[in-house]
Amino acid sequence: MKTDACNAICREEPSDQSFSSPTMWDVEDDDEECWNKLENYRVKLVSVIDPTRITPYLRQCRIISRDDEEQVFNDPNLVIRKRKVGVLMDILYRTGKKGYVAFLESLELYYPLLYKKITGNEPTRVFSMIIDTAGESGLTQLLMNEIMKLQQIIEEEKNRSRELKMWLSAKEDTIKQLQMKDGELRMHQERVHKMKEEQDNFNEELKKLKDENYDLAMRFAKQSEEKNILLMRNRDLLLEIEQLKQNLMRAEDDCKVERKHTLKLKHAIELRPSQDAIYEMQRENDLLKAQVQELENALEFAKEGKAEKNKLYIQTLENDRRQALEEYQDLVNNVYVLRKELRQAEDLQDKYMEEKEVFELQCQTLKRDSKMYKERIEVTLQQMEEISVERDQAIKTREQFHLQYSKSLVEKDAYRKQLRELGERYDELQIQLFRTQGQLQATETKLKRLESPNQEDRSSNEEQVNKERGRLKKSFEEHYRKFGKRALRLKNGNQQEVDCDNTTESDTDET
Repeated sequence: MKTDACNAICREEPSDQSFSSPTMWDVEDDDEECWNKLENYRVKLVSVIDPTRITPYLRQCRIISRDDEEQVFNDPNLVIRKRKVGVLMDILYRTGKKGYVAFLESLELYYPLLYKKITGNEPTRVFSMIIDTAGESGLTQLLMNEIMKLQQIIEEEKNRSRELKMWLSAKEDTIKQLQMKDGELRMHQERVHKMKEEQDNFNEELKKLKDENYDLAMRFAKQSEEKNILLMRNRDLLLEIEQLKQNLMRAEDDCKVERKHTLKLKHAIELRPSQDAIYEMQRENDLLKAQVQELENALEFAKEGKAEKNKLYIQTLENDRRQALEEYQDLVNNVYVLRKELRQAEDLQDKYMEEKEVFELQCQTLKRDSKMYKERIEVTLQQMEEISVERDQAIKTREQFHLQYSKSLVEKDAYRKQLRELGERYDELQIQLFRTQGQLQATETKLKRLESPNQEDRSSNEEQVNKERGRLKKSFEEHYRKFGKRALRLKNGNQQEVDCDNTTESDTDET
């Protein structure tokens, strides 16, 4: 990573400040000029160089001492790496030309790209300083130490990569378990969502049924009120009809009475003498009066002429006349009394006849009323019998529909319970499938992690795993197929049940 950072920094550095010639290796350059050339790259060097990498080479070249190394690494004030590199460069600056050359050789060894960017030369890795100072054995020892460090670093990196692989596999297992749990949670969420939707649908159906029930109750109340109003009007009309019938009967009776009176008057008129008879009787009466007048005149003349002669005879006649008149008067009185009694008897007879006729009319009226009431009672009893028969039949059909409806509700509840159990079983099987898939994946990852030298065992294990997976897949597919058939049967049964419920509700409404 540090090499990549060095490469990036070297790419960003302008090329006009690099050394275009190997004059830095000339002995004539003094210490200050050499280090002044590096001052232009101090910031880049401090940001890129790791002091733990170049200090062993500088120690091998005997440029820095143990105290200097302890000052760089163990000073509590030097916590940041850049400050450590700055202090190390200050220490090398005090060593002069030798430190400058050793620093460039360390850059050539550990940071070749940065070395090329600064000097403009390809790294040759001559290591003249360490050879001059410690000889080839020192260089060999340094290289061996570096190789051992690199091997140790490689081993650590391998261990770290192995640990990272194990950590990644564990994380993958955790991710798979989390995916399984996520799948289970999604299944539960879907189940809860379905249950909420079913609850909402049931609530909506309940609201609709309540509204329909309320509407039906209102309609029933209105119809009952209209029925009561119609019954009252029918009763009023029946009463009016009865009153009209009674008035008609009374009018008929009055008409009959009047007709009888008219017949009597007609008969009396017919019995009355005619006008000619009356004229004849008046004429006879006038003749009789004239005769009586003549007789009276004659008597007067006779009285005047024969007053004395006929005095006795006249007295006798007068006595006879008086006696006859008295007898006649008695007879007239008797006739008058008899006529009066006859008239009274006739009046009583007429009165009794009228009362008889009235009583006969009342009797006929009562007979007609009794006959009419009897017919009405018979019609009412017949209607009551028909209504009772219809009521018994309606009660019987209602009980049958209620029984059928209760059976359908029980079957519907049983189907719903069975469907709910099958849904829960389906969810459990899906969860079990997710778990088995997770276990299979975990087993596959474990088998991949286990490095077995025997390839046949691996192939046999893979075959067993594939067989187990195929067996589980077949069993789950068979179970899903059975579950789908059962759900289809339940769906058809619920549809038939809904049709039966609709017909039952319509029949109950009609009843």
